[in-house]
Amino acid sequence: MNYIPRALDLANATQKKSIFLFGPRQTGKSSLITNTFDLRPNTTFNLLDSSLYLALSANPSLMRQRLEAAHIRNGLVIIDEVQKLPVLLDEAHLLIEQYGLRFLMTGSNARKLRHGGVNLLGGRAREIYLHPLTYGELGEQHFSLIRALNRGLIPSIYFSDDPRADLRSYAGTYLDLEIASEAKIRNISAFSRFLQVAATCNGQIINQTTIASDAKVPRKTVNDYFEILVDTLVGSYLPAWTKSVKRKAFETAKFYFFDTGIARALREATPIKERSPDFGEAFEQYVFHELKTYIDYRCPGTPLAYWRTTSGFEVDFILGDEVAIEVKAKQEVGGRDLKGLLALAAEQKLKRYMVVSLEDQGRRVGEVEILPWKQFLRLLWDGALLSHQEAI
Repeated sequence: MNYIPRALDLANATQKKSIFLFGPRQTGKSSLITNTFDLRPNTTFNLLDSSLYLALSANPSLMRQRLEAAHIRNGLVIIDEVQKLPVLLDEAHLLIEQYGLRFLMTGSNARKLRHGGVNLLGGRAREIYLHPLTYGELGEQHFSLIRALNRGLIPSIYFSDDPRADLRSYAGTYLDLEIASEAKIRNISAFSRFLQVAATCNGQIINQTTIASDAKVPRKTVNDYFEILVDTLVGSYLPAWTKSVKRKAFETAKFYFFDTGIARALREATPIKERSPDFGEAFEQYVFHELKTYIDYRCPGTPLAYWRTTSGFEVDFILGDEVAIEVKAKQEVGGRDLKGLLALAAEQKLKRYMVVSLEDQGRRVGEVEILPWKQFLRLLWDGALLSHQEAI
């Protein structure tokens, strides 16, 4: 597999200040760094190198000593998988203060840093996130929607010769065992059951009582497990949009796994076929992935939510309090598919109302734009949906 250039402008981000680059395992953090910077032994510390890890574990100041010996000043220092040795953050803090160095620190598990009481550099570094591949990064040459929905978009799995085996390995070895170990979960089998149940609820409103019953764990444990998935970047909450006035809205969040392939592997789902219910659910998750990635790369902090009323109206996504987006895996969108958008449009609080569909040509029905999914993604990534965006 040749390197796929990423949409995240890491070179520009590191010109401004130190960076924590977080992302789930195998999303391509190391490849991005290798293809962005001229890596030098004196300024690169890969903690997956066991000999280097052991040396720095025994003497964390060794990093500072090497940089001082090489007379490194006002440059960029890279620490790969920093969560394996958080004590290095104290050394990084000192070097930032003394020599004006900037650090790029990668990690696949932010939990150890956020919950370990470690030095997060006191605001001297910002957090950015690397996601699985997008349509724009792959381009027409490499992108296949049905492949993306079945395999997901983790680079090594998307291009794998045996994606089912790789997905099983990721779900088992990494999610079941490694995350459970790092989060100090004692009951591995309970966590494994929870993962399977949570995957069946992917993209749905969280009902912790039902999940607790199905997974055979206490309700509080379910809440703790979801927090672990968020901290380890395996999933994220989608909050409810509650700014409507005419209709009472739900307030409970939804939860999405970070990758369609991983969610399906946890469920041990069979391959998706077009026009099946599974296709529609996975297509919605894929659109969520593009929206979430766009926000993190182009306009961090922009709100993303969903809207559902107690009377049954629903819109899949509200982007930036400006754009309502309904996802329909249909080649012909009908009037019934517009009910949620039209009900929300009556509130007159948003600027645009859209359906992302499988139709070939864009069209308009009243206030609602019905767009082919590729056209929607071009508008999104061209910055044509929101009134303001600021790239990293």
